[in-house]
Amino acid sequence: MLTELFARIRPLLFTVAYEILGSAVDAEDVVQESYLRWREVDLREVEHHRAYLVQVVTRLALNQLRSTRRRREDYVGSWLPEPIGTAPDAADDAVLAESVSIAMLLVLETLSPHERVVFVLGDVFGYSHKEIAEIVGKSDTAVRQIAHRARRHVHARRPRYEPDPESSRAIVVQFLLAARNGNVAQLVNLMAPGIVEITDGGGKVTAARRPVVGAERVAQYVIGLAHKSMAGFGVELRTCNTLPAVLFTDKGKLDSVLVFDIDDGRIRALYAVRNPDKLGHTAITTRLARSVTPGMDPTQMEESS
Repeated sequence: MLTELFARIRPLLFTVAYEILGSAVDAEDVVQESYLRWREVDLREVEHHRAYLVQVVTRLALNQLRSTRRRREDYVGSWLPEPIGTAPDAADDAVLAESVSIAMLLVLETLSPHERVVFVLGDVFGYSHKEIAEIVGKSDTAVRQIAHRARRHVHARRPRYEPDPESSRAIVVQFLLAARNGNVAQLVNLMAPGIVEITDGGGKVTAARRPVVGAERVAQYVIGLAHKSMAGFGVELRTCNTLPAVLFTDKGKLDSVLVFDIDDGRIRALYAVRNPDKLGHTAITTRLARSVTPGMDPTQMEESS
């Protein structure tokens, strides 16, 4: 019964951990550790199972975030969140879709660990200041102040998020054709003037160390890749982080994933991840949730157990 209950809450727990950490690998580790602790729990002593598990996952993720922040200071080249494959219907929840977008995860990366946790729990998952205070072990007043700082910081930097899956997919197809044909003018026409292309190789594969900015420069850069180092690569359209994406394979092996941030019919950002350590969750569909999976009520399990 412990395993079945945990399985129903797991998508929520993973989503909390992933939004705090920006890493699917680290989020999986946190969820697994929470499960090991869960197996030792006497359910009769836990009044609210979901609240208990969210607290465990949040505290583990907060500790992990502090550790990874120090490692990222030595990261080679540009750092991007680890992309995850998502189901098309994940975008139906607008709050969830925006919160796991690459652009938003990059904004969250600029917050302090506690600011990030408080913002995620409050603005994404709807926890009250009092509930968050109990989870992170701070006073209501402190959490309220942290939430105010975090929200002001995020709102000043968050990009507009109004996805249109059908038109976005068409733009991606046009982008791929223009790159293959070497059509600079068509590529530029598909891009916002201030477009930025960021590549994360992690120092393990060849990648641009700095962002490429501007439609003309990005178009030339993309065409160069399409006709040189990535010529002949396999292409698969996917959805990653609720955004249109392309998986590139070389001789059947996944080489990189390119995530498109499209607004008002123009590509405003391209996020390319080549670091092999970050590609494991792009070809699979990861279940995300802001609530418990429908089915057995996680707060009413004592009698069944």
